[in-house]
Parts: sequence; C-alpha cells; structure tokens
Amino acid sequence: MEYLSRERLFAGLDRIRAAPHDGGRLVLIVRRPAVDEREVLAEAVLSRETGLAGDNWLARGNSKTPDGSADPHAQITVMNARAAELVAGGTDRMPLCGDQLYLDLDLSVDNLPAGSLLAVGQAVLRVSEAPHTGCAKFVERFGSEAMRFVNGRIGRQLRMRGANMSVVVPGLVRLGDLAVKAPLPPDGGDLVVVGRGVGDQAL
Repeated sequence: MEYLSRERLFAGLDRIRAAPHDGGRLVLIVRRPAVDEREVLAEAVLSRETGLAGDNWLARGNSKTPDGSADPHAQITVMNARAAELVAGGTDRMPLCGDQLYLDLDLSVDNLPAGSLLAVGQAVLRVSEAPHTGCAKFVERFGSEAMRFVNGRIGRQLRMRGANMSVVVPGLVRLGDLAVKAPLPPDGGDLVVVGRGVGDQAL
C-alpha cells in the first residue's frame, strides 16, 4: 500500500470542510468483534451499557482509565466519512480507520463542541471532551503523514481523526440515517427524541 503524500492529503482538505454542518448521513457502520477484526453492517443497535452491540469496546477496556475498564466517554467513535475516505485511499479501506460510525457531517470543534448532542437514526450521542487521536496502527495502515494530517492544528480543529461519543439515548441506526444536531434539554430535563430513519426529515 502506497501512503498518500502530505500534498495529496491537503488537496482533499476543502472537500472535508464542505461536509454538511447538520443533516448529514450515516454512510458506514463498522463493528469490531475482536482486535483487528471488522464487520461492515447495514444497521446496528447502540446501547448505554455496551455501546454498539457486538463490538468489543466493553470487553477490550481502556489503558487510560484508572482500572483499565472501558471508557464510558468513548463508547462510540465517529469519523468524518470524507476524511476517512481520503486517508484510506478509497472506501474499501475505510473500516481500517478503526471507528464505528462514519458520517458525512462536519465534526469540527466549532460545529459540535464537547457536550453537544447528535441524533443518528433512533439514537442520540453526546460528544465527549477527550480527543480521539488514533494510535500506532493508524500510522501502520495509512502512514505517518496521514497521522500528522489528522492530528495537526487544522486536523484537531476539524476532528479529522474522529470524535469520542457516549450513548445518551439507545436505539437502532441504519445506513442512510440522518445525523442531526439535537437541542440540549432545558434545565436538565429529560431528552425527548423522535426517530429519524432512512428518508425521514430532521425535526
């Protein structure tokens, strides 16, 4: 696999920046049943307890938590589909990025600051403050220039490596579902969500 050069990566920056600010689409769902294993799905259930059903997030744990348990703020990792396609050199290798949901949506810090709610299909996710920066496997698969690209100043601002999120409202997500910024409930009240499946309008 030939890695993309810095010039070719930055040539794709305008397309990433042109992703919809709201009402984007879910274009890829990937389950990770075990380390280095990927299953591309047409639909998945998101849960507050286990994250994406059948994924190894809970069992794998996290070396950065005090007891090594799974990080509840990183139940679901979401990546801009345009950024993933660029660094992967096409759609076929996108699952190797290691994220679960790939959205054609602006995931930038300005558009979705930490604490924001994002409704995808029947589920609602909360954007976590902890950055998603990738690991050595990202470099192995896509090259050091790709890692510098997604984790540089511009890359971090746009969250090109992706965003950590937690499940606030469980539910089914399917390919083609809308991804819509959801309002925060007033005064800490309960969050009410109307399902948005394929073809539904944002409410």
